[in-house]
Amino acid sequence: MSAIDPATFPDRAARRARLFTTINRLDGWFQVLGLSFVTPLLRALAGDNPAAQMKHIWRLLGVPLLAIALFLALWATLAPRVVTSLGAIPGPGQVWEQALVLHSDHVAERSKAAEFQLRQDARNAELVAAGQADRVRERAYTGSPTYYAQIWTSVQTVFFGFLIATAIAVPLGILAGLSPTANAALNPLIQIFKPVSPLAWLPIVTMVVSAVYVTQDGVFSKSFLTSAITVTLCSLWPTLINTSLGVASIDRDLISVSRVLQLNTWTKITRLVLPSALPLIFTGLRLSLGVGWMVLIAAEMLAQNPGLGKFIWDEFQNGSSSSLARIMVAVFTIGIIGFILDRLMFALQSLFTFSNNR
Repeated sequence: MSAIDPATFPDRAARRARLFTTINRLDGWFQVLGLSFVTPLLRALAGDNPAAQMKHIWRLLGVPLLAIALFLALWATLAPRVVTSLGAIPGPGQVWEQALVLHSDHVAERSKAAEFQLRQDARNAELVAAGQADRVRERAYTGSPTYYAQIWTSVQTVFFGFLIATAIAVPLGILAGLSPTANAALNPLIQIFKPVSPLAWLPIVTMVVSAVYVTQDGVFSKSFLTSAITVTLCSLWPTLINTSLGVASIDRDLISVSRVLQLNTWTKITRLVLPSALPLIFTGLRLSLGVGWMVLIAAEMLAQNPGLGKFIWDEFQNGSSSSLARIMVAVFTIGIIGFILDRLMFALQSLFTFSNNR
């Protein structure tokens, strides 16, 4: 057996220290992505008290997986016992089966669209070759929207409405936080309009958009604007309130420093106010995006605007044997997308605020 060179110990210790430093640095992002169990797993593989790390892995990964397994078992056991006008409540297997069917329908529809485009290109090429270029026409494929297309429509709509809400709420929140007079003026409006349901806003927004947006070839469709503006009206309040609270609660010494340095308003807001208030602003943004996503589904369902809400309502009206399973696919899709949107905002918050709060 060869002797171990003691001189190699410092090198091993240094490499081990660098490895754990890297793991600790990545831990923040694992938590942002909802993968906090990866950190103890990497630590165990690196030899850091594997028994203790396995307890963390069990708590962070094993317990959630066990809870999901119990939920699926209860669902599979109890669902067949509940019989509705559309048949028994579908179990996990039936819902998964319909998810695969929706995916297959999407693939088939995209194949039809590609074939339509090929036929159109070939026909137009023949017309050009025959000297009849004036008869060339480009027509869009008019097949029914696929499930993925409706998901994308909803995601685009919620982000558009959320961006409008942010552009309105953040400046107003800064104004209310800096000025007691502005806060006194805005507070009654916030308290009145914050509890209003999207179902109350939707008819008003629909009529206003129809009256104002009269063009037939605009960039946005009326249904898109109706849903997006409804999202805006319902989702701006958390951001406005949290921005105002964050700005109002910054250290008064910072404001005094800005006066001593005679900073102009723009510099004071960008250099002092916003950096101090960002954690609460991002909390408001996360809440607003979650509210907007919930509001959008209800708005699409009620107004029959394209998106996941309309998909759910159409399946409910369809009343086929697979409708309930497809509705449940949509329910899980809405929840998963909501989780992803929240993680996205949390990642931005971690990137800009360097906060360790999870």
